[in-house]
Amino acid sequence: METPNYKVSVNGQVVLEDATKTGLDFIRLDDGHFHVLHGEKSYLATLEKVDYQAKAFGFRINGEVYEVKIADHFDQTVERLGLHIQAAAKFKDLKAPMPGLVIDVMVDAGQKVHKGDSLLILEAMKMENVLKSPGDGVVKKVKVEKGAAVNKNQVLLEME
Repeated sequence: METPNYKVSVNGQVVLEDATKTGLDFIRLDDGHFHVLHGEKSYLATLEKVDYQAKAFGFRINGEVYEVKIADHFDQTVERLGLHIQAAAKFKDLKAPMPGLVIDVMVDAGQKVHKGDSLLILEAMKMENVLKSPGDGVVKKVKVEKGAAVNKNQVLLEME
């Protein structure tokens, strides 16, 4: 079985075209903290932001924040074919990517949103995850409120 090819970018710049062939190694220490080995250097990384839909992660290393994006074989194929533009145009509902607690709802019913707009903050595993709009649309109904516990795949916002 062939190992998938991952493309990794840091702060918008591609750093690895084939992440399966790298000297990078990391160990999870606890929720949100990682020990990273690259070459002969060792780093402590703290995970600060997670956007599962965009496959983007914000890490703080030595006081600086790095946004890491990962594109697997399928993401790269979709991009090459130009299908990502159509997929981002509209979306139906926003669902919880994991169980958690709603910390803040940043939109109201009737509000127009655009791709990348922050919609709500979900706390999961001691981390605050900002859920962003995967496309353009109008919020039809907000199905949760601040302080609500939600399950994975629960509809948080209905869109039109």
